[in-house]
Amino acid sequence: MISSSGIPDVVPPGRMAGGDQPVLGLTDGVRLRPWRPADAPALLAAAQDPAIRQWNLFAVADEDDARRRIARMRERWRAESGAVWAVARTGGAPIGLIGLNGVDLAGGAAELVYWLLPEARGAGLAVAATRRLTHWALRDLGLHRVRLCHSTANPASCRVAEKAGFTFEGTMRGALLHADGWHDQHLHARVAGDPE
Repeated sequence: MISSSGIPDVVPPGRMAGGDQPVLGLTDGVRLRPWRPADAPALLAAAQDPAIRQWNLFAVADEDDARRRIARMRERWRAESGAVWAVARTGGAPIGLIGLNGVDLAGGAAELVYWLLPEARGAGLAVAATRRLTHWALRDLGLHRVRLCHSTANPASCRVAEKAGFTFEGTMRGALLHADGWHDQHLHARVAGDPE
């Protein structure tokens, strides 16, 4: 498709909605898969974890609310505005979330977001999942740019971005309101053609 500016869309409409959200293999029996209604307890548990609440700014009231959020994840895939996966062991409940927010197929860009439950932290899963989803977004989906932003007060996310091959591009001042006030954010990005 060609936009009103005469520039062709980077990714044609329908690339996501025209098929099912894929399952992406990760490592050692862990994969990225679509969220299911039965995963509501894991989403509720994440919303109660202090670190996830601090850095990801989301709240889930109860399991019904969690199921509604999971249904919206599926709607966002069909609308081609977002893509959210559960990080889960084969046959198991989610131990994390990773996804693309603000998907702009025409402009070829999205923002990568993630969190892991406490029992999954420290084993390199955030880096592995970030690399895998970024590969899918740039190579399989066809985006040109994936950005990763995090509070400057969250050095763990900075390490994930660096280890996953994201280039540090700068600091965005007062970019996100957290419970304790405005936070500066680091901006990292990968673009198509960057080395893996």
